[in-house]
Amino acid sequence: MFRNREDAGRRLARRLKGRQLYDPIVLAIPRGGVVIGAVLARQLGADLDVVLSRKLRAPAQPELAVGAIGEDGQVYLNRDTQDALRQCQDYLEDERRHQLAEIARRKTLFRAARPKAPVAGRSVIVTDDGIATGATMIAALHVVKAEGAREVLVAVPVASPARLAEVGTWCDDVVCLLAPEDFWAIGQFYEDFTQVADAEVVALLREFAPATRGAAATA
Repeated sequence: MFRNREDAGRRLARRLKGRQLYDPIVLAIPRGGVVIGAVLARQLGADLDVVLSRKLRAPAQPELAVGAIGEDGQVYLNRDTQDALRQCQDYLEDERRHQLAEIARRKTLFRAARPKAPVAGRSVIVTDDGIATGATMIAALHVVKAEGAREVLVAVPVASPARLAEVGTWCDDVVCLLAPEDFWAIGQFYEDFTQVADAEVVALLREFAPATRGAAATA
């Protein structure tokens, strides 16, 4: 069990310390992943930014992800739902548009706090507070790999073992603290899994904005 996301981030950072990284940047999936990412960035002396991806919800089961879409508009569908979704093309298109609208809203909000950071040629650590179906992480990795990162690492506190193996095929390495066979939800491994608000994400991104960091360094 993790006490909260900060505790999970600290434990994850200890696992990553000492690893050779080139101009590292942590890209966090909002919103919960940004709390993890901020801890990693502070502990590893890395930059912090977000990578935006959203799950595509199953019809009549909004908590179940059938896939995900990244900020580049690419859709990733979970293998075990692809056949069923072929019968729901109208629903899937509506859901895709809905999630793209939410991505656009978040992009406007978060980029006002922290302009998009370059990732080309850098060691990129992609993080979230956990991996359930893996869809949002894989959609995020599509975005990151297209931007020319030197290497892409996935670092998460907890994940479904089966999904972790699939995520590993989309990146250079995976660091995960817990991959229990009895996994059924990310929140079961946190004592405090309170939802993270947009305002908290904005505050954390401002901490790592170029102008803010430059001012802190000269103070």
